Amino acid sequence: MSVRLEHANLCVRDIEAMIRFLQTAFPEFQVRGEGSGHDGTRWVHVGTYETYIALNQAKAEPETRWTPYRGMPGVNHLGCEVDDVEALRGRLQSAGYEDSTVPNSHPYRKRVYFYDPEGNDWEFVQYLSADPAERHDYELPDR
Repeated sequence: MSVRLEHANLCVRDIEAMIRFLQTAFPEFQVRGEGSGHDGTRWVHVGTYETYIALNQAKAEPETRWTPYRGMPGVNHLGCEVDDVEALRGRLQSAGYEDSTVPNSHPYRKRVYFYDPEGNDWEFVQYLSADPAERHDYELPDR
């Protein structure tokens, strides 16, 4: 059986701001569809024909704002493979998004991280090898 992530579904405060973030990171992303849910809230699918991010309009504010990497249940980051991580970094920095990249160095991959307008952390990875053993090497720690 082959598995691939077809989509992720995020509930967000500002759908338009998220669309701008996603289209800055991934210029090939387009709005595939949009509408209203059974409760009248807006939803948008933004991506390609193969994969997309579903954005749903938030109706309420949580009691405590989610902060990744604090040991609480939830998503710390979403990871996406890209062809040119430095070009992506340049686009996101030029658009004013916050770089959250932790120090890392690996001979077979480059990684950068950025916060979206909702405070979610996104990892972008460029693999420098086609060899799965090198791409997914855990013996060489990212520094």
